[in-house]
Amino acid sequence: MNILKANGIELAWDSCGHADAEPILLISGLGTQMIRWSEPFCKGLAARGYRVIRFDNRDAGCSTHFRTSPAPDFGALAAALMAGRRPDVPYTLYDTAADAIGLLDALGIAKAHVVGRSMGGMIAQVLASDHADRVLSLTSIMSSTGNPALPQAAPDVMAMMMRPAPDPMIDPEGFLAVRLAFARRIAGTGYPFDEDAHRTVLLEEVRRCFDPGATARQIAAMAVAGDRRARLANITVPTLVIHGTDDPLIPPACGQDTALSIPNAVYLPIDGMGHDLPREFEVRIIDAMCDVVKGRSYHEGT
Repeated sequence: MNILKANGIELAWDSCGHADAEPILLISGLGTQMIRWSEPFCKGLAARGYRVIRFDNRDAGCSTHFRTSPAPDFGALAAALMAGRRPDVPYTLYDTAADAIGLLDALGIAKAHVVGRSMGGMIAQVLASDHADRVLSLTSIMSSTGNPALPQAAPDVMAMMMRPAPDPMIDPEGFLAVRLAFARRIAGTGYPFDEDAHRTVLLEEVRRCFDPGATARQIAAMAVAGDRRARLANITVPTLVIHGTDDPLIPPACGQDTALSIPNAVYLPIDGMGHDLPREFEVRIIDAMCDVVKGRSYHEGT
């Protein structure tokens, strides 16, 4: 892992593949760290001839945290949005997109293929719409457009996501029980739930950094991002939208809306995939990504 300064903060990052290869930038999701992009996935992309860069978003992992910012009041946040007012939040998705640009600048990279999952997909969309000169292609995975008419997460899923977990330094098994229950609930039905793999990554994330307030601050950043469809309509780079048919956190209609909002986007629904990127689907996702990255149309089975 490396640390560099970008956009006024510190970002933790690493990469694999040849330093001179065409770069792919991987952007993580809400409350998660860069290690959610598994080493086999990264190495699988690198084996196709790319330099694969992953990093911790602000308020995640080993990047700068905003612990001195007050915890968002979600009631006040919702009231302000309903009244058409701009709430005061520590940062927005546009700030996190600027972080990614700062990272590319610091690494001397003019343009990259941009891939994001969940909240990271939203950040990737902002990059492709607002920083088009820096983006070679876009892959948006299990993400959404901010369209207020879209279906929301299942109520029990939202309750589980917002449920505070015990402090892992005091009650590690209690922490794991809460987090694993949520991971199991949002996983798909097309593959066995790998509890050992999830346990390993959760413990590694805790080892790298534990900041329970960070997820709330990132949720606030998403909440104020608004409806991005008008921005997405201006995206011209090759775009792939991937969404699991079993996703209970960001329903499949959100992926469909993303693809419909971006001209000529390719939509790839994956049967049995939830809000997760299990090993069983990695090769299929890499194949689809590489086809779009190379400017080819993606077709199942080719």
